[in-house]
Amino acid sequence: MKMTSAEASKLLRQLTDQLNSLESMEQTTRSYVAATIEDPESVRPEYDYSETQAQIIELENKIRAVKHAIYLFNTQTVIPVFNMTVDSMLVFLPQLSHRKAKLSRMKNVLPKERCGGRTGSTPFIEYRYANYDLEKVKEDYEAVSALLYRAQTALDNVNSTVQFDIDI
Repeated sequence: MKMTSAEASKLLRQLTDQLNSLESMEQTTRSYVAATIEDPESVRPEYDYSETQAQIIELENKIRAVKHAIYLFNTQTVIPVFNMTVDSMLVFLPQLSHRKAKLSRMKNVLPKERCGGRTGSTPFIEYRYANYDLEKVKEDYEAVSALLYRAQTALDNVNSTVQFDIDI
């Protein structure tokens, strides 16, 4: 079956939801309580151990196949503009986000900032000074923001257009 990474991710969520639902149903039906005055057979929920295990194994096999196909796609598909594989891009994006957040904090400081009032009997007032070029940080922030946007867009494009085979 051919699908994109975005479609495969949705399929993976669907299969995982089905597995969770099946396991939840098994949890509630694999044992039951009957009062001493009740006929246990009259309150027994429907549960077939062998059939349930077979369904669980089938879903686990499908999940494994989808995850493996996504893994292969991520390690073998190159994002052309960045000349890096999807899995490298998935590491690069958080690095860019971290750098952008740091630069955002740095660009929003004052060049000179008072650190508080006088303490005790000392007549000195302390100031904190930015030890870097604020304009350079602002330029770097804009550049990193633009690069992050381009990288996210390139990844989204590959994930939503490039198809690969999933054998389920």
